[in-house]
Amino acid sequence: MITSGSQPSAAPQTSASPASSSSPSSSSSSSAPQTFSAPDGTTLAYHVSGSGAPLLCLPGGPFQNSAYLGDLGGLSAHRRLIRLDLRGTGASAVPEDPASYRCDRLVEDVEALRAHLGLETVDLLGHSASANLAALYTARYPERVARLVLVAPGTAAVGLDTSAEVRKATARLRSGESWFGPAYEALERLSTNSGSAEDVQAVTPFFHGTWDDAAREFQAASGRQRNKDAAAVYGSEGAYDPAATRAVLAEFGRPVLVVAGEFDANTPVPTATAYAELFPKAERSGLVVLAGAGHFPWHDDAEGLVTAVAAFLEG
Repeated sequence: MITSGSQPSAAPQTSASPASSSSPSSSSSSSAPQTFSAPDGTTLAYHVSGSGAPLLCLPGGPFQNSAYLGDLGGLSAHRRLIRLDLRGTGASAVPEDPASYRCDRLVEDVEALRAHLGLETVDLLGHSASANLAALYTARYPERVARLVLVAPGTAAVGLDTSAEVRKATARLRSGESWFGPAYEALERLSTNSGSAEDVQAVTPFFHGTWDDAAREFQAASGRQRNKDAAAVYGSEGAYDPAATRAVLAEFGRPVLVVAGEFDANTPVPTATAYAELFPKAERSGLVVLAGAGHFPWHDDAEGLVTAVAAFLEG
């Protein structure tokens, strides 16, 4: 079953080893990962690219190597992107305690990175499953979040469910595609919890605006870059308290942007709309729907995503 906290991906585990320690970079770009220590001593890595004010970017998956975010379609021309490799992924070390992969426990990793960077507040972007982490961080440290951007957000942390009918309605927008028939049949089986691993793979086209060779290559690479053991812990029992999180977000007064793809069956537009409505006291709160885009909008409409996010951050 497709869930509110995950993005589609084949999932062999990736290994990670700590890099040498270093300090925050003030340069416009950095190809080598930089590192800092989490509160439990785990060495964590982050990657810096672009120029301008920093934007802290949390990758989805959950537990996808942050490399898949790239430069977010060219957003690095407007902002200095700081991509965190979550523990156990990319260049970050594998923690001694596997329970530390749980989403609520990762909040302190994000806070440690903020402190390491010497920032009083952060502009924070969470994609897919890491929108849950961004929401929990905002709920625990609302005074530290200057602006919040949620792209194709996972919704488990705030308790928003997406019905099977809403997913299927979004999928039917693709009914003219050559691959639609088998993919839709697989989605129907998954919607009744009778699907197989093959069905999970079969619905992958519903998460891309265009199912072409570039999308297939991107999907295959994503599968190789995910830590499936960590992902199994991410949303485990105790990770979320939706009522408490929503109560804090309802009082959050700083700007919030939710970005959705028109064709995204993982976070359909009605779900993204409901998420944007959780911030009634935000200084600015908005929803941008990118026409023809899927769950990875920087691949489908890079210009639209960059324009929307850059304008929001500069507003």
